[in-house]
Amino acid sequence: MPKQEGQKSKLLALLRIFEQQTDENHLLNVPQLVEMLARQGILCERKSVYSDIEALNALGYDIQLKRGRHGGYWMASRTFDLAELKLLVDAVQSSRVISKSTSDKLIKKLEGLTSHYEGSQLQRQVYVDGRPKSANKELPYSVDALFSAINKGRMVQFRYKKVGRPETRTISPWQMVWENGCYYLIAYQDEKSPAGIRHYRVDKMAGVLVLDAPRRGKAQFAGFDLPSYLKKHFNMYGGPEHSVTLRCTADLEPAMRERFGTSPILIPEGETHFHFTVPICVSDQFYGWVCGFGGKVEITAPAAVRSGLQEMTSRIAQAHHCLLYTSDAADD
Repeated sequence: MPKQEGQKSKLLALLRIFEQQTDENHLLNVPQLVEMLARQGILCERKSVYSDIEALNALGYDIQLKRGRHGGYWMASRTFDLAELKLLVDAVQSSRVISKSTSDKLIKKLEGLTSHYEGSQLQRQVYVDGRPKSANKELPYSVDALFSAINKGRMVQFRYKKVGRPETRTISPWQMVWENGCYYLIAYQDEKSPAGIRHYRVDKMAGVLVLDAPRRGKAQFAGFDLPSYLKKHFNMYGGPEHSVTLRCTADLEPAMRERFGTSPILIPEGETHFHFTVPICVSDQFYGWVCGFGGKVEITAPAAVRSGLQEMTSRIAQAHHCLLYTSDAADD
C-alpha cells in the first residue's frame, strides 16, 4: 500500500477508535492506542500517534488530553451530546407511527454517534400508555417521497388503508404536518366529488409514488391558513364546517386561548362567563371535547350543532342504560 494511502487508513482507524472507544469517563493513552491499531494490522510508533492526534485536531475533531495518573485522550465534542441523543431515542421509542423494527434500527444508528459506553445508556424504554406501535415499515420512505413531491410540485399516488380494502388515491400534496403524534399530508384532491383540500394520515399509506404530473390546487392553497385548518379539526377528524358559538365559564379562558389562539374575540358575560364564535368541522370528537369540560362549555349556536350534541349524549346514555340493564339481568 502506498505510504499516503496507509496514512489515511491509519488516521481513519484512529478516528474510529476515538469515536467508539472514548468519552470523558473512558480515556486511552498512547500505548493503548498503539496496541489497538496493531490489532487492526496497523503497526506504528508512539511518536507518529502524537502527530496523528494533532492532524485530527487540525481537521476539526476535538481530541483532548487529560494529564496525570490514569490520564489519556478522548473525543471531547460530538455532533450530539449524550443528553441530546437520549431525547432523540425517547422520541423514536415513544412515537406510535414508527414500527418496532424501524425504531430498533434508528436507535442502533443513534448509538453509533457516541462511544460504546455511552451508547449502552441509550437502550432504555419509555412508557407509552399501552398504545401499540405502527406495523407500517414504509413510513420513513413514505415521508421522504411526500416531501420530495412537495418540493418538486408533483402529484402522488398511494394505497390508502381505511375500513375494508385499501383504496388507490391520486392527489396533489402541498404540506406536511405533525399532529396528535402522527404525520398528516395536507393535499388537494379532485378525483372525487366534491373536490377540495383534504388531509391523510401518512402511516395509513403504502406504495407512495411520485408522479410526473404537476400538482393541482394552486388557487385553493393561495390563501390557505394551516393553523386555522388544524384548530377547526378536532383530532384531525373531518365533518361539516359550521360557525359555532361557545359559552364558557370564566376560568376556561386560558384553555380556549390554548386551543383556538388569539384570533377569536372573547365577549364577557359579566364576571362568570364569556362567549365566542369559531369555525369548527363538527364531529363526535368535537362533541367529546365539549363534554370533557363537564358542563362548563355550552354550544349556543347554531341549533343544528347544539342538537347534534344532544343526540350524541342521548346515544351514549342509551348505550350505558342497555349495558346496565344487561348487567343487572345477569346478576338476577
